Formats: sequence, structure tokens, C-alpha cells
Amino acid sequence: MNISPSIFKAYDVRALYPSELDEKAAYLIGRAYVAYLESSLAAEGTPSSAPLRIAVSRDMRLSSPSLATAFVEGARDQGANIIDFGMAGTDMLYFAVGRNGFDGGVQVTASHNPKQYNGMKMVRRDAVPLSGDAGISDIREMVVGERIPDATRPQGTYATREMLDPYIECVMGFIDPAAIRPFKVVLDAGSGMAGLVAPRLFDRLPCQTTRLCFDVDGTFPNHEANPLIEENRQDIVERVIADKADIGIAWDGDADRCFFIDGAGEFIGGDFITALLAEAFLMKSAGEKVIYDVRASYAVKDIVAQYGGTALMNRVGHAFIKRRMRDEDAIFGGEVTGHYYFRDYFYADNGFIPALLILELMSRKGQTLAELLAPLRAKYFISGEINTTVASMDLIDGRIKALAERYADGHTYTIDGFSAEFPYWHFNVRASNTEPLLRLNLEGTTQALMEQKRDEVLAIIRA
Repeated sequence: MNISPSIFKAYDVRALYPSELDEKAAYLIGRAYVAYLESSLAAEGTPSSAPLRIAVSRDMRLSSPSLATAFVEGARDQGANIIDFGMAGTDMLYFAVGRNGFDGGVQVTASHNPKQYNGMKMVRRDAVPLSGDAGISDIREMVVGERIPDATRPQGTYATREMLDPYIECVMGFIDPAAIRPFKVVLDAGSGMAGLVAPRLFDRLPCQTTRLCFDVDGTFPNHEANPLIEENRQDIVERVIADKADIGIAWDGDADRCFFIDGAGEFIGGDFITALLAEAFLMKSAGEKVIYDVRASYAVKDIVAQYGGTALMNRVGHAFIKRRMRDEDAIFGGEVTGHYYFRDYFYADNGFIPALLILELMSRKGQTLAELLAPLRAKYFISGEINTTVASMDLIDGRIKALAERYADGHTYTIDGFSAEFPYWHFNVRASNTEPLLRLNLEGTTQALMEQKRDEVLAIIRA
């Protein structure tokens, strides 16, 4: 069969079902994934004498059960022993792999994408992610090039297991539940995997909760499970305002990310949340390292410095953030897109720990989310990420070069794309991994300056 190499992305497999990704492709990916893990362990000098033990789970999409079954059959035919955890969030898969010492794990999911998509997120031992640079490209070449090696072991075994209870205990261990005040909270699970987990957590807290879209349903009958899109936040925003709630919390489809709404119905950017989460950790454990991405507001590094920590800037992408966190033994890492990473959670991202930590921070400081954010909003004025389609990938380098020439008088660096810093404003422009897009993030010390510089930089990008 012909499988398009385009389904293999920078951090996962993701495509339309069944026209681009179907059960036959999932079977081959299962075989190639096991072959890759075996070859990489051999190359590292630690080949496994026993069959590999692989964890598998899936989200609520209608195509996920059959794709997961096909992947499992491929992995077993390649000689791996499979433990199937059934329907779960992606962060639960990370937990299963890290806690149980599996050789790898795969979550069948298309994350926040619309219902017609599906895909796979893959990790190896210790929940270390595969990426285009490490693993996914190897699997792509084996599958697309029809070069999957023959299995060297008999067909592997299959068993099922539950993990929700130990997962809940792990996540609750990040806070003191007794410290939580009875805030009014609106929750939106988006018909996704948060509907499985959130009730178990919030039933143990004194918060007054209004629960939206908690029925797990892969048809997404209410709205898509992507809170970054404004129309998908309409229900929670209206309910937060109507209930006069202290905070709103929404999750994406596979529940490895959460997003926050303040009491006025305003959506909060991931860099401000990263700053607050850094504060929450450093209040308890001073002097720790925090990783943040190159797009983020200066609020992050300023808050970290205020609490005696060390803020380390990093390129965008979960594989890069997780690697840096391990290298630095950082306690926490955050990305603008709502991925938050935790040293005591196998250096992986989780969609519920941030929600609990923000509620605990609100409780300890006796403030609503809007009150926590007020000092940041008075000092840091951010554009949010602004995407510009460029006619072709070839033109992207030219636009970035033009920016580098125009702003050469600033402090410039190329950790990820092009960044320039000036006394009262700074920006980053980086290319999309998959599309002819340039992404701008810019910040100024006043709203007027931010808007002026935003328009100035965009004029060059869009020339």
C-alpha cells in the first residue's frame, strides 16, 4: 500500500482517517516502532534479551479503537509484549511508561485536531518522546520505503491493565488538597479525555464546580476540543461570566494541556500561566531551574528571578524542552501553547497538575486568577502568536534575513528562528514545522509600543 510520508510530523503521526491513516498503516507503524526501539537499544549498547514491553492507550475518537488494535497487532507480530490501558489521556500514557518501567508507549490520538483526524504519540523508556530527529523519521523510512525488518522473536503477548487510580494519586500529590479554598470553578472537558479524569480530581476538592462537556464523546457534539480557538471557548466564557466564577479551566482532546479563563472571561496566555506556575514551585522550593520557550513573555524570567530561581530559555517543542529539563534537572518547564512539564512527572507534560497548582496558588495568596494576573497585565503587553502565510517555504529564509538586517542593532539570537531584544520590547519570529507560515510573538512595556512594533515587524514579514 502507498502511505504518504506527510503523515509523519515533527513530534507525532497525525493525518485524516481513513484516507491518509488507516488500520493497515497503523499495523505497519506498530511493527516499525518496535523495530526502531530494538535497533536503537542495540546501537546504545543495551539490547534487550527479553521481548520489549510496550504500553498502549487511546483517546475517545471513533477511529481510535480499531487503529489501536491494528497497532497492537503490528507490535506483537514484531515480537513485543503489549499492555493495553484502554481509553486514557496522553499524559496518563506517559505516567504508565514512566511508573512501570516499560520500554516504550504509544497513545492513539490526534490531540486537539477535529474529529476526522487521528494519529499516534510515541515515547521510549522513561517517557522520552520520539521526534522527527529521533525515531519518527526512522519509522517513516521503514514504513514508506517498505523496509521493516523481519521479526526476530515469536509473536508477543497481550494483556490489559488499569491505571486511573494510581494516576489520580500521583497528580494529587503535587498539592496539599487541604489548602484549597472553595472557589467557584467552571470546567470544560470538551467531550475529551478530561471527562474521564477531572471528576475524580475535583470530587476531592472543596471547589464549587460547573462541569461542561464531561460526557466523553468522539463526535464532539458541543464544540471541538481545542481551546486555543476562540469559538471553542464560547461556552466556558459565557458560563464563567454568568456564574461569577473565580476561574475557568478547559482541556484539549487528549487532555495533556489545560487552558485558563479569568473571572471576566478573558483567556490567559500560556506564558503568563508559566510565570504563575514557576512562582508556585519556587515558593515551595527556592533556587530551582525553570525552562521556558523562546516565544515567552519576560514575565517568566522576571518572576523566576524574583523568587531566586534560574530561568533558562529554550527552543520550542516538547522533545527539546524535555531533553533540556533532564539535562538541567529543572523542576518545571512551560510553553506558550499550554504544555507544562514537571520533573516529578518523568519530565513529561500533564494537563491536570497545572490546574491544581493554580488553584493552590490562588488559595495560598487568597486571590482570584484575575488578581494573580493583575501585576503581570500592568507590566507586560503581549501580541499573542500571529501567523502569516508566506507564498512558499523558499521565501521564509528571505523574510527572516530581512528582519535580521533591519534589527541588527538589537541583542539578537537564533535559538529558534530569529529573536531581537531592545530595552522596551522584544520579538521572536519562527517558521512552522509543517506549513509555509511565519509565527510572530512580540512584547512591549506599553500597549501602544507593542502595537506599534507589532505592525512594524508584520510589515516586513508581509512585504
